[in-house]
Amino acid sequence: MSAVSSRGVPGPAAAGVPHVLDNPALASLTGPHAHFAERRGRVLRYPVDVSPWLALPDEPDARDWADLAALAGPGAEVPLPGFRGEVPDGWEITSRIEGVQFVDDGLAAAPEPEAVRLGPADVPEMLDLVARTQPGPFLPRTVELGTYLGIRRDGALIAMAGERLHPPGWTEISAVCTDPAFRGEGLATRLILAVAHGIRERGETPFLHTSAENTNAIRLYESLGFRLRRRTAFLAARAPQRPARDRAAVPVP
Repeated sequence: MSAVSSRGVPGPAAAGVPHVLDNPALASLTGPHAHFAERRGRVLRYPVDVSPWLALPDEPDARDWADLAALAGPGAEVPLPGFRGEVPDGWEITSRIEGVQFVDDGLAAAPEPEAVRLGPADVPEMLDLVARTQPGPFLPRTVELGTYLGIRRDGALIAMAGERLHPPGWTEISAVCTDPAFRGEGLATRLILAVAHGIRERGETPFLHTSAENTNAIRLYESLGFRLRRRTAFLAARAPQRPARDRAAVPVP
């Protein structure tokens, strides 16, 4: 069982007991987001137009790496979020970003009167805002992962935030971004608290990830009531240049 903080928020897991947030993509794809999951052996991933996140087992073996290579395709670059081990021979690490994971530890979550719910019809504008602000991966079907809220001015989308990973009991806040022309108005804060309010209303706990070097975001999250839970890493690696075994990815039953 997890320890509990003075504010009722689950703290670090007991020694030797994995926490659901230690491998949040796996917990999502075997839990509330199981309907998105594509599987090859013990490797799970979201559809490539939904999210780049994929999930290895906590301790992947040679067969898991072979399945990942087959799922990705020869020479393909794949994300390995949270992975801290060694990649096998034939794999090449192509990028590494040190990251941090924060959890709600007293957010003043509240609805935002100016926020509107965003959906598939808004995706072209959402993709344009993401391209201009670079908050992280957002793809044509990412909006299907959960609630996305936006703020418009004169009809134009100028800020947004939404939900991504969904481990049992938790929901990740993601895609927080504001048009540069409207920064300094507190729009990101208002949207984070509004998304968190919706998560709390479901009886779940908000969490989020960011780069360890993104000091401005970290200061904001801490000021809002997020607590650093763990340090992590966002890796990408290139699969071996060899044909994969002939076994297609299938949806999780």
